[in-house]
Amino acid sequence: MAAVVNTASWQPQEEGFREICGLLEQQISHSSDKSQIWHQLQHYSQFPDFNNYLAFILARAEGKSVEIRQAAGLLLKNNLRTVYKSMTPVNQQYIKSELLPCLGAADRHIRSTVGTIISVVVQLGGVLGWPELLQALVNCLDSNDVNHMEGAMDALSKICEDIPQVLDSDVPGLAERPINIFLPRLYKFFQSPHASLRKLSLGSVNQYIMLLPAALYVSMDQYLQGLFVLAHDPASEVRKLVCAAFVQLIEVHPSFLELHLRNVIEYMLQVNKDTDDEVALEACEFWSAYCDAQLPPENIREFLPRLIPILLSNMVYADDDESLVDAEEDGSLPDRDQDLKPRFHSSRFHGSDVEDDDDDIVNVWNLRKCSAAALDILSNVFGDEILPTLMPIVETQLSTTGDAAWKEREAAVLALGAIAEGCINGLYPHLSEIVTFLIPLLDDKFPLIRSISCWTISRFSKFIVEGIGHQKGYEQFDKVLMGLLRRILDTNKRVQEAACSAFATLEEEAAEELAPRLEIILQHLMCAFGKYQRRNLRIVYDAIGTLADAVGGELNQPNYLDILMPPLIAKWQQLSNSDKDIFPLLECFTSIAQALGTGFSQFAEPVFQRCINIIQTQQLAKVDTVSAGVQYDKEFIVCCLDLLSGLAEGLGSGIESLVSHSNLRDLLLQCCMDDASDVRQSAFALLGDLARVCPVHLRPRLSEFLDIAAKQLTSPKLKETVSVANNACWSIGELAVKVRQEIAPVVMTVISCLVPILQHVEEVNKSLIENSAITLGRLAWVCPELVSPHMEHFMQAWCSALSMIRDDIEKEDAFRGLCAMVKANPSGALSSLVFMCKAIASWHEIRSEDLHNDICEVLRGYKQMLRNGAWDQCMSALEPPVKDKLSKYQV
Repeated sequence: MAAVVNTASWQPQEEGFREICGLLEQQISHSSDKSQIWHQLQHYSQFPDFNNYLAFILARAEGKSVEIRQAAGLLLKNNLRTVYKSMTPVNQQYIKSELLPCLGAADRHIRSTVGTIISVVVQLGGVLGWPELLQALVNCLDSNDVNHMEGAMDALSKICEDIPQVLDSDVPGLAERPINIFLPRLYKFFQSPHASLRKLSLGSVNQYIMLLPAALYVSMDQYLQGLFVLAHDPASEVRKLVCAAFVQLIEVHPSFLELHLRNVIEYMLQVNKDTDDEVALEACEFWSAYCDAQLPPENIREFLPRLIPILLSNMVYADDDESLVDAEEDGSLPDRDQDLKPRFHSSRFHGSDVEDDDDDIVNVWNLRKCSAAALDILSNVFGDEILPTLMPIVETQLSTTGDAAWKEREAAVLALGAIAEGCINGLYPHLSEIVTFLIPLLDDKFPLIRSISCWTISRFSKFIVEGIGHQKGYEQFDKVLMGLLRRILDTNKRVQEAACSAFATLEEEAAEELAPRLEIILQHLMCAFGKYQRRNLRIVYDAIGTLADAVGGELNQPNYLDILMPPLIAKWQQLSNSDKDIFPLLECFTSIAQALGTGFSQFAEPVFQRCINIIQTQQLAKVDTVSAGVQYDKEFIVCCLDLLSGLAEGLGSGIESLVSHSNLRDLLLQCCMDDASDVRQSAFALLGDLARVCPVHLRPRLSEFLDIAAKQLTSPKLKETVSVANNACWSIGELAVKVRQEIAPVVMTVISCLVPILQHVEEVNKSLIENSAITLGRLAWVCPELVSPHMEHFMQAWCSALSMIRDDIEKEDAFRGLCAMVKANPSGALSSLVFMCKAIASWHEIRSEDLHNDICEVLRGYKQMLRNGAWDQCMSALEPPVKDKLSKYQV
């Protein structure tokens, strides 16, 4: 008991108490000088018992206002996060002893603040470090005093939310896990007359659906019965949690709902029309969750005629939707800083499986968007089956006239866009009419109809572009193109954004078909570039970059460049090296440099030099912000490395003179060793691109580049940094074919990294396997005498990977390696001959005559080597299509 006596002996000094209360009072008043108060609080926090004062004020300063006591509690919570573990046990104990009696405080705000602090203390010290807590919580829950029950429940719910696993762990000295003690009490509260207790207890149990502790597993029936009882609770907060529980169960443990599925679906249909939008939103999540879990569609099929009208009616803008306010915003008003969403540049990637972002319809998640997403996924699962229910409603809504009905018309256009992918077969015969109907809506008087029409038209881009071949289709394409270009110059920001995004989608589909209209497209885009505010400017950059990617070299004509480049160069000169608005411009230049090829030479020198300067400044800022004069931000480095890659790709060997007069080699080596994976990812992409066009400038530090690249392939966290490994692997192969024998010192190190990747294909992504197979082949091609003695260890896995790669120049290199190895060590491939034949048969056609001849020679060699029916036996193990393919090689 000594500790307790000791804690009881701490008493606040009257003067300290007064001063801290005074500071807290100033802190919560709006007129005070916040920075001065902060400095004074920092000064006080150096006293070891400062946090005791805060605990005392929160728990016992009855004469002070609740606001001051709460402010003391919140400050205490923030302080404990940083200092709790270094506090003396006596002070820790004092604070805990003051918190527990407050669980039943008369004021709800005090109880809630105490619950938050208790959860933080448990996060930092565990349940073991506070043995009295569990008993105190149990006593309060069992007390029948509503304040005590609610205070304990509040603290418990925060522990369940922040650190649920703590209660589902063995605690020395306790006969069972804490969750086993609390769960029956939580179930009991499901029936409490107090809505707050029903809400907190249900919310707490829901936190355990993912973890599924034994206690919940064995009482699942009781939990489900509880959910059914609460399903029609008068409190909307409780109904929302019931829906959330069913959504989580269907996602992670659908088998528990099997027997009740009809009732759950029936319930979700009802609640999807709840008068409280938040409840309806939670219920609406169920349909996407059900489909994503790939559960049998037939369970939902019969409900579709009732579900689809509900989704459609929930897709109509709510009167309080923030988009309705935004939609009135004039395009000439500058953006506020909070309007600028953070942007993310994805590092350069060499390979076949880059995830594409889905075209999202702007920011906040709400019932309208959730309903559209549900309709989208249902259309993908059920396809045209939903059309007989959906189309009559859509047609009715589209034909409504008058200003009052504009929201219904808008929702119908949204619905057409949502089903554009899933119902494409059923819509196909009518697409021409649908697009013809949508085109005039691009000029509708309501901005939100104009913007949604842009999006929906873009969802039919593939069809619109396919029609170009015939007169009518071409006319329609042209109307869509011109309609979107008009909207790009809309005065409304929301419409500008939708039009630019839709246009970028159309560009990707149309590609070189845009060439005849390049001049008018560039005029519109550059006009937008001149009038847009900061946020939408990013989208114009994206549309320009996508245009360059789409039309490629077609862009390289003086009259086009005269429209495109001067405004971009003016912007480039206007932005400082530390302005984040330069990121989308760097990305845009990357696409233009790749499209123009050597045509970019006239702009290259200042662009190249500036990238070098920015990388240098940022690398300095990383170690010394003051002398760099800017805050470190790795995104500057990533964007500049990617633009340099674009220059290398566009200018080819023309970049050589720029590289030779710079310190790029040393900067790049530093970037390859950076601790941030996205910097390394872009650095290895640039290393590979430079290896292709000017390997001579890498030679002085070749062995260092190769060592660091090889290290990326053995990272213990390969799964998390797979894109870095992918680019590093590719860059080694590119260096190998250029420096040939000079790569010899690292060959065996790299091979020993590549073989495990090829042998464990199920653990890594497709692109890393392809690049590993190609790089192994390239190393074998340049150093067959080093690689061939080990070939029986990897031939099967390697040939399997080679047979999955599409025909291209890199695959040719890999097969040159195969031929070189077999010539050096014919017996090494004997046991894998069937796999080798399948790999050879994976070619559609080998363009290179000498490679074709090499492969013929290899196969003939084996045919001569394998006597007494052994060759025929090998051939009989192959499928007929493979045998047919091999006949090309005269065997």
